Amino acid sequence: MSVSLNAEFAARLDEVAQVLEEHGANPFRVNAYRRAANVLRGLPQSVADIVSQQGLEGLEALPGIGASLARTIRELVRTGRVPMLDRLRGESDPIELLLSVPGIGRVTAERLHHDLDIDTLEELEAAAHDGRLASVEGFGEKRLAAIRDTLAHRLGRIRRGAPGAGTPEPPIAELLDVDAEYRTRATAGTLPTIAPRRLNPDHERWLPVLHTTRGPRHYTALFSNTPRAHSLGTTRDWVILYYDDGSGERQCTVITARHGPLADHRIVRGRERECASHDAAKTGV
Repeated sequence: MSVSLNAEFAARLDEVAQVLEEHGANPFRVNAYRRAANVLRGLPQSVADIVSQQGLEGLEALPGIGASLARTIRELVRTGRVPMLDRLRGESDPIELLLSVPGIGRVTAERLHHDLDIDTLEELEAAAHDGRLASVEGFGEKRLAAIRDTLAHRLGRIRRGAPGAGTPEPPIAELLDVDAEYRTRATAGTLPTIAPRRLNPDHERWLPVLHTTRGPRHYTALFSNTPRAHSLGTTRDWVILYYDDGSGERQCTVITARHGPLADHRIVRGRERECASHDAAKTGV
């Protein structure tokens, strides 16, 4: 491919840096995107050729390009988009995201979103492994295998066994701490806000954004702006946490439990048992 495309890809990385800076993100992270943009501009060959010929290893061999940035650049080369930039501009759409997976049409994407609460590729991947997709009409083993392969490729992880194997999840206490920081600062009005382009006919800047770190992990937190959250009136309750420790970006949703022993407590969806243990340890029960 033409080297001239490098300038276009670099401009997108500069956009990410600018948006992160406007949102008060860690300056080191902002500068990492700017340095990566400059690296792409100075390459004597097309970065697309590097991706096709050498993959992530070729990108990580470039000066200043770590594992996380390498995945971002690979996604940019493959799709022309940077998912994080879409999120920070309020352009994310879970239905469109699911439609990007071969073998999933619009009716199926809407069903997965509304019936199985699947908003992300990570959640789709988990459902493909834990039996939920197998219970949906039309998902035979061949189709499931193709979706698993696609997601493993796109998420940049090679697995043996269950999804996420070998990469520890953040502790519940850490996730709830980030959630608490986000909701406290959102209530106080001290966070920058964006005007989501979806489900926001008045173009109101209502969605607060938090960038923070815990140890090696970078976090971005936003209230959920999905159709399901709007229909249930939980756009000020459900918090989406995106995090990356260098091994790939993942996400989770923190909500207020409405039923059961953890009713009215904040929990990480899908990790309720760990939340119960964490709550018991706090209360000494």
